Amino acid sequence: MSKEAQTSVPIHELVANRWSPRAFTGETMPVASLKRVLEAARWAPSCFNEQPWRFIVATNDDEAAFARALGCLNESNQRWAKKASALLFTAAKKTFARDGKPNRYALHDLGLAVENLVLQALADGWHAHQMAGIDAGAVRERYAVPEDFETLTAIALGKLADPATLPEPLREREQKPRERLPLSDIAFAGRFGDTWTPRDP
Repeated sequence: MSKEAQTSVPIHELVANRWSPRAFTGETMPVASLKRVLEAARWAPSCFNEQPWRFIVATNDDEAAFARALGCLNESNQRWAKKASALLFTAAKKTFARDGKPNRYALHDLGLAVENLVLQALADGWHAHQMAGIDAGAVRERYAVPEDFETLTAIALGKLADPATLPEPLREREQKPRERLPLSDIAFAGRFGDTWTPRDP
């Protein structure tokens, strides 16, 4: 199933074809593929090269570990994520290792790492769906996450399945076209809210 973005100007095909499916086959993800997406995340940029991101990994070839991770998702996400190949939880270090001061860029840098991961997964034929619907406290407790780290999101990785395998209303949502705000609503010049109007060459 393709959900290529209908862009106002051409963009890289990986970005255009990235979306967040819920229908997965349950196929086991090879270790080499999982290592590659994590390696891509490792090479993201970060403030002072602090690399504040951390990932907790559970794969569906270890039933107990996967069930433990699945139980940290909210019920609506568990309904479809149970067919993922791998579940990851993200965390970000809240202070700089260099001086112990608060790192207000940590979540930004975690986002950069996650996007690297997502695009590498897509390049290798896997899809990712990122979730805010987790029990962050359960993640912290089950995986002994240190207090200096904020547990933030989950990521499901897997191979695309037919949307018909999903229950309603998830099936309908899976098939809806992707939408984004127009550039005029997000790119400003002069002052915030004033649309950036580029000069055509």
